Amino acid sequence: MNDAKPSASSECYGTALRKASRRVTALYDEALAPSGLRSTQFAILAEIVDREEGPPTLNQLADDLALDRSGLGHSLRPLEREGLVRLERSDRDRRSVLVLLTDRGRDRYAHAFGLWQEAQDRYASVVGEALAVELRDRLLQIGHDDRLT
Repeated sequence: MNDAKPSASSECYGTALRKASRRVTALYDEALAPSGLRSTQFAILAEIVDREEGPPTLNQLADDLALDRSGLGHSLRPLEREGLVRLERSDRDRRSVLVLLTDRGRDRYAHAFGLWQEAQDRYASVVGEALAVELRDRLLQIGHDDRLT
C-alpha cells in the first residue's frame, strides 16, 4: 500500500498557475518598462482599444478582464492619473460609467504595442508557438469559466 501523501506544493493547480504567471508577468513587465506601463495596465488599454462596440462600461471591462469592480478601479486609478483613460457617465444609461481611452492613452498604447510584440515573440520562442497558442486559448477559457468562481 502506498501511504505517500500528495504534495500540495508540486501538485496544486493554483500554485503552478501562480508560478507560471509570475514568470510570464515579469517577462512582459520588463519588456514594457520603456513605455512606462506594466503588463496589467497594457492589458486594460488593449481591451479598450480592441472593442468594436465603442468604449466599455466599468462592468463590461471588469468582465472582459475577469476582475471584480474594485480590482478594476484599483488598476484604473494610475491610468487616470496619467491621463491615459477617463471615466464618463453614459448618455444612454446615467447609471453606467464608460472607460474611454484618451489621445495620450492611444499614443502610449501604440508605443507599448511593439514592446509587447517583442515579449510575445520571446515567450513563443521559449515555449514553442503551437504550445503558446494552445495555452493561451485554454487559459482564456478557464479565465471566463463561471463554474470556477
